[in-house]
Amino acid sequence: GHTTGPSLNNDKIYKFAYSAEVYVDQVKASLQKSAGYRISSGVDINLLWRNPDNDDDQLVKITIKDVQVENVNERPDDKNIFKGKSTEKIIGKEYLQALQKPIVLELVRGKVKTFYSYQNEPGFTQNIKRGLASLFQLQLHSGSTREVDISGKCNTTYHVRQNQVTKIKDLGSCETQKQGFTSHNPILDVGSKITSATTYILEDGFFKSIKAEENYAFLLNFRRKTGAKIVSKQRLELKSVQAGPGLIAGKQVASVIKTLDSSYVAMPLEAEPVKSKCKKCPSLSEHWQSIREHMHPEKLAKAEAAKSFLSFIKNIRKATKEEILQIIRSENKELLPQVVDAVTSAQTPESLEAILEFLDFKDASASLLQERFLYACGFSSHPSEMLLKSLTDKFKGDIANEEIRETLVIVMGALIRKLCDRGGCKLPAVGEAKRLILNRLEKANKDDNVKMYLLALKNALLPEAIPVLLKYAESEEGAISSLAASALQRYDPSFLTKEVKVTMNRIYHQNRKVHEKTVRTTAAAIILNSNPSYMEVKNILLSIGELPMEMSKYMLSMIQDILHFEMPASKTIRKVLKDMRAHNYDRFSKTGSSSAYSGYITRGPDVSSTYSLDILYSGSGILRRSNLNIHVFDRNTELHAIQVVIEAQGLESIIAATPDEGEENLDSFAGMSAILFDVQLRPVTFFQGYGDLMSKMLSATGAPMNVVKGLILLTDYSQEIQLQSGPTASAEFLGGLAIDISGGMEFSLWYRESKTNVKNRVAVFLAGNTEVDSFFIKTGMETAMEVETALDFISTVQFSQYPFLVCMQMDRIETPFRRYVTKFESLPSGRRYTARRGKTEMLAGNEYPLHQENSNMCRKVFGAKSDSAGSWF
Repeated sequence: GHTTGPSLNNDKIYKFAYSAEVYVDQVKASLQKSAGYRISSGVDINLLWRNPDNDDDQLVKITIKDVQVENVNERPDDKNIFKGKSTEKIIGKEYLQALQKPIVLELVRGKVKTFYSYQNEPGFTQNIKRGLASLFQLQLHSGSTREVDISGKCNTTYHVRQNQVTKIKDLGSCETQKQGFTSHNPILDVGSKITSATTYILEDGFFKSIKAEENYAFLLNFRRKTGAKIVSKQRLELKSVQAGPGLIAGKQVASVIKTLDSSYVAMPLEAEPVKSKCKKCPSLSEHWQSIREHMHPEKLAKAEAAKSFLSFIKNIRKATKEEILQIIRSENKELLPQVVDAVTSAQTPESLEAILEFLDFKDASASLLQERFLYACGFSSHPSEMLLKSLTDKFKGDIANEEIRETLVIVMGALIRKLCDRGGCKLPAVGEAKRLILNRLEKANKDDNVKMYLLALKNALLPEAIPVLLKYAESEEGAISSLAASALQRYDPSFLTKEVKVTMNRIYHQNRKVHEKTVRTTAAAIILNSNPSYMEVKNILLSIGELPMEMSKYMLSMIQDILHFEMPASKTIRKVLKDMRAHNYDRFSKTGSSSAYSGYITRGPDVSSTYSLDILYSGSGILRRSNLNIHVFDRNTELHAIQVVIEAQGLESIIAATPDEGEENLDSFAGMSAILFDVQLRPVTFFQGYGDLMSKMLSATGAPMNVVKGLILLTDYSQEIQLQSGPTASAEFLGGLAIDISGGMEFSLWYRESKTNVKNRVAVFLAGNTEVDSFFIKTGMETAMEVETALDFISTVQFSQYPFLVCMQMDRIETPFRRYVTKFESLPSGRRYTARRGKTEMLAGNEYPLHQENSNMCRKVFGAKSDSAGSWF
């Protein structure tokens, strides 16, 4: 024959042995210990018809027989879930019968033109047949093409060498209805590597053997040692060729199929979606009852709370609006905030509808729940346009509590940014929310309103908001200019135009008017962080000698930190310093207590994390601003994990000191502002105005104010996979954080000292679940990691003498880090094999060495205090 594809001889039956195997394991593990299973069978193939006008057009009948199901790795009898069960018992009678009904393929030049099967067969068995039929998709010349098989329509490349053909399929290119989502920040997300290759050996014009293998590997970006892989293998080997039935006569394919069996219908080769039903799964409320005790507020910094939160989210995602509302409406007020965290984090249309129906923003007494809902929206891993639209509608309506109104618009800013990052900037809801914030800011006349829209812009980071932020930074006073400058500081330097740098230089050097130290130092930080020119650096260094003492010390410390930490600007600074040698000594030997310092918390192969701490004092020794930041970054991205800023102003009157120049009229104020996972939260006020300050000082319990408490979904990755051999698989990684951050400021007039304390208690739980689901068996692996830790940051200032003593402490307690891996194989009957391994290691506690000068001061502070123990005033 003159065929350009594999060709069968007439009147023969080709007998093959077929097997399909699945393995699930850790990425680096060998397959000998993996969980999985093997289906093996005989496969008979014979030619039914050849087109009289075209030798290359053939109808082939394929029959699966003698099906066996077994372990993929040897298991002792007591660990073998198939032991003593016949195939019919394992697969089920109707499924086995369906599987053994033959299929018919029309092959034209080696390609599967049509797949014929029976219509009302279960999807699972149909997909196994599609997996076998897809192996027949072949071409006998090298080159690339797009072709359809069980995986969908994919880019495929063939390499042909004599009687051997290799087929490489690019699974990333397949057009299918994929279900799933990824996390917002790449550092918190999961990376995947996917390959598929099939090798054919031909003999006498037909297949001698076919071997196919596909590999899926999933790795956590922040810890690439943790992950999972699924390997799926198929083999088809020719055992013998025997005499077989003759051909069916006919001119057209359709008439031949009709003669054969009129029940046959042409079907797509692409897999049909199937999901096995869960027989013994608890209802949402049963599941909630089983984890409820771990969700009490006082247990929130425990790993068990984070773990329960994740399992609850997984179940909420399968639930109806009614089931969700039933739990929300029946829970008490101690546990409700945690339920709200989970329902909001589930991010399904049903969960959003349920929570919006329950929350009434006209009710001022329920503000705690409203706040937890809004923050959970801000931390959404993959927010929808619908969510932003719902919040915009709420914002236009009545909101009883002013703080909730502020939080709402601040969170809208965060959602705008997340949707824009995913290419959704042009969505109608995003456009509407952007216009609302920019227009209302323009019309705002009260300071509080201006602040809330600026905070929203600080989250949204819109390029078009830069001119507005510049205007507020330069022309406004106090808190507003400080806030606008800090918003500009969050932009990627690539967005900061010449105009921005010119304005920041004017603010720092006070060319047009006097600015507060907080705004000037932020302006300097922006200049030094965005590729500063030689002259910009030189002017900043020249100014250091002329500044008020504490600001001078602060700027000097900032420059030293850039050099010590080798930040991008360090090269230019070194160059300027070399040329300025003559006038250095006097300028750079400043006394004072302000400082800026950065260091590493962890340095790892995948991600590193840094902390930076800078503190600015007024000339009289009162804290103006302390700023603690933690950044996590890998080779390509960074995540602003935490920022806690404590700001104070106008406190000189308490200790009868003189305010700094330009700060005589500032109202007494102290407060705290936080960024958590790239989302700016609503700032909290410790006190506002002199009267408020005095009443709080006289009743000072020193009890810390809670800033953030709750459960946050950090990693949220879910992918559905169609394996070539027929089954479906899924990979799901969820990472949850239980967090409790509190901060406080106390004064003792008696000892003339003040203390600022920020406590961060966190627990992280990460659960990865990778499984393959065939209707008669599930196999997979669960991997989990948990860690509980506390990071305390305390600064003590004694202002009984000048320069006053400042001691900063940053401590992390000793921390257990636990990991578990569980592999399993289970039958619907409940028979199950599991292998579990766990490991715990202690991460040593650490007192972070902020810098030498600080260590010396701490000795003095604590040396001086030991003889004067007493209570706070």
